[in-house]
Parts: sequence; C-alpha cells; structure tokens
Amino acid sequence: MVDRRHLLALIPIPFLVLAQAELLASVISGGAGLLLLCLVIGARVLVWWVHREWAHRAAERTRTRLRQAFLREPGTKAGEVATLVTRGVHDVTPYVVGYLPQQILAIAVPLAVVTRLAFADLTAALTILLTLPLIPIFGALVGAHTRERTARQWTALATLGGHFLDVVKGIGTLKAFGRAEAQSRTVRQLAAQHMTETMSALKVAFLSAFVLELVATMSVAMVAVPVGLRLLDGGVPLHTALLVLFLAPEAFLPLRAAGAQYHASAQGREVLTKLPATTDHTGQTPPDLAQAEIVFDNVSVRSLKNFSLTIKPGERIALVGPSGAGKSTILGLLLGFVRPDDGRVLVGGVDLQKIDRTKWLEALSWVPQRPTLVPANLSSGEQQRVALAKALDRQHAGLFLLDEPTAHLDAETESLVLQATREFTKGRTAVIVAHRPTLLNEVNRVVTV
Repeated sequence: MVDRRHLLALIPIPFLVLAQAELLASVISGGAGLLLLCLVIGARVLVWWVHREWAHRAAERTRTRLRQAFLREPGTKAGEVATLVTRGVHDVTPYVVGYLPQQILAIAVPLAVVTRLAFADLTAALTILLTLPLIPIFGALVGAHTRERTARQWTALATLGGHFLDVVKGIGTLKAFGRAEAQSRTVRQLAAQHMTETMSALKVAFLSAFVLELVATMSVAMVAVPVGLRLLDGGVPLHTALLVLFLAPEAFLPLRAAGAQYHASAQGREVLTKLPATTDHTGQTPPDLAQAEIVFDNVSVRSLKNFSLTIKPGERIALVGPSGAGKSTILGLLLGFVRPDDGRVLVGGVDLQKIDRTKWLEALSWVPQRPTLVPANLSSGEQQRVALAKALDRQHAGLFLLDEPTAHLDAETESLVLQATREFTKGRTAVIVAHRPTLLNEVNRVVTV
C-alpha cells in the first residue's frame, strides 16, 4: 500500500558521506582534493533533492491508494471515513517522505561509518559502536508513551469528525426540535478533548526530541574528546583525527533525525493501522445469476437480526417494513457494501465474501435510495430518472436491486418507470424496497422485514 520506490535514491548517500569526510579531512590537513570535495558535496545535495522529489510523488501515490482503500471498505462509519480520507491520509505524508528514508539511513550510514573507522581508528569505531544503541533504546522507551497518546489523539479526532458530520447532516432536524445548541456544546466538548490529547502528544514529542539530542551530543563528545587528547599527545595523525571528528556526527545524525521523524509521522502511522486488513478483493467468479439461488442464512447486522431468506432465480421480491427495519441493509449485503456480523449470504452456494467484488458488481444493476450525480445540478426527481435509466441500460445484469425507485417521481413518470422495469426484469432476479403500493403489483413475492 505504501509506495517505497523513492528509497532507491538513498543508495549513494552512505558512500557520499564517507567520500565527503575523507576529502574534507585531506583538504584541511594540507592535502589536495578541493575540487573533488566540491563535486562530492554537490552530488550529495543533488541526490537528496532527487530523493525528496521522488518521495513526494510516492506520498501522493500512497495517499491515492489509501483513499481508495478507505472508501471501498464496507461497514466503516461515515464520520471515520471522512476523517481518514481528509486529515488522516494527509498525515501519512511525513511517514513516507520523512520517517521511511531516515529508517534506511539510520542503518546504512552508521554501518558505513563504523566500518570505515574500524580501519582508521579502532578505538573510535568501538566507542561509536557502543554508544549508538543508546539512541534507539531511549527512543523506544519514550516512543511507547507516544504511541498510546497518538492513538488517543486519533480516536478523539475521529469522534469529533464523525459527530460533526452527523450534526451537519441533521442540522435541519436539530433546529426544528430545538436541539442545535445542545449539539453545539457537544461539539465544543469533543474539540476540547481533542486539543487536550494533542497537547499531551506534543509534550511527549518535545521530551523525546530533547532526550535524543542530549544522548547524541554526549555520545559524540565521548568520541571527540579522547581523539582530541590523543592528537595532542601525538598518538593519532591529524588526517585520522579529522576523519573521526567528521564521521562521528554523521553516524548519529540519521538516528537523531529518525527519532524526530518518528514523532512527526505518529499520526500517519496510526492512520495506517486503520487500513483494512484485506484490500485485495479478487476471488471466485460470480455464479450465473440466471440459475443461482440467493440465500440469506441467519444473517445479523445493524438492525437486521437473524434474517433468513431464499430468492429463487428469476424471482422478483419486494421488501416492506417500517423505516429502520433493515430493508436497505439487505441491499447493502447483496452489494457487498455491508458485511454480516453473523450468518452468511450465499450465491449459488458460494459465500458472497469469497466472490470477486469487482466482477460481482459488474453483474448487478442498482438504483440507490438517493442517487447522487456529479455535477449535482438536477432536482431529486431528475436524478432519480437518470439513475433508473442508467440501471435499465445494463442489459447484461442478472440481479436488479431497487431502493424505493419511484420515491421522487410523479404518477405519470412512475407508470412509465414501472413498465420499463417490468420489461427489464423479465427472467432476471430482482429485489425491490417498496413503500408505494403500486410496486407490490410488479413482484412475485412480498417479504416483510
């Protein structure tokens, strides 16, 4: 899901770090190589710039994939989805652009530095090797608290976003019943809770950054001071001493940067934990709907409890019942947008969850209760007619799903639609959510939910 191809651009970095330190030590100690040093520094800048460009493109590809995965996952709350595909997906950028590259450099650069210093000054190499683990150890200790606080912060944000979305959708009803002010207070309370959790996470992040900087500074000092004293005593050549002084900070720099990016990408990592466990919807080829029997086997989900129903091939079923009984949920189950908490939906004896979702949807024709067209410059009745026309145009469909198809139509248009629907569903299986009595004359069987 996360695009990592930009990490290939980091391959030259460890070699350029060593080359820069070698040439800088040589130039300062009176040797040649100034022009080559400038070229190496320029190459290091160029490589890093190329990597950053690739990283931002990788982040954009990752954001696109995540949005698609979150929007296609059935059963996720609308408020949480809205938060995930906006703020949540955006927060993944620091993870892709910052944290992942520093993870690679935090391994490659110290390894290259220690290997080079082992041949130049074994004492300095061993000192770096012993002090390097201190940074990830302290980082892990502080990071455990960061994960907990980041999870609480994200939960608070998702709750706030979901509740705010529900309030906006129902603002007319809330005002009509005088409950708008009460919901305003609730939104303010949730916003205050999110602010508290955010400040708590930031406090831990600042503490962690201070600890890592302190440990890194002390570690570099433990390398630099002995080398300086040995240089004064003549125990180490100037070029070697300078090489150690230049390479020691380079060994600790990626670890310090990784620690900083760990906190900067905390929200992004939490968003990635919300990623659906399985985003690959490939599976079995759908059975032939002209011959396949559809069975709801003791299904329970949302308001639907222990629902069982068998639909014969070519049968037209009308679902009736009070609002909220689960009629639209049954259509959602057939579409694969809703998954049963208990029980199964079988198509030709095959569990619907094992059928390839893309191919299954291609075999259906569906008109939702409130069709949405883009651009939405039509009236609700016009949108309903366009949606019905598009559904009736799917001549290959073997299953026809209608959710109150004539709800926004006048009597004359309703009559035309019923006639077209009657002709279209001949020999096809149809499941219709019906409130108007005229629809009941078009079906073979009425099922009360």
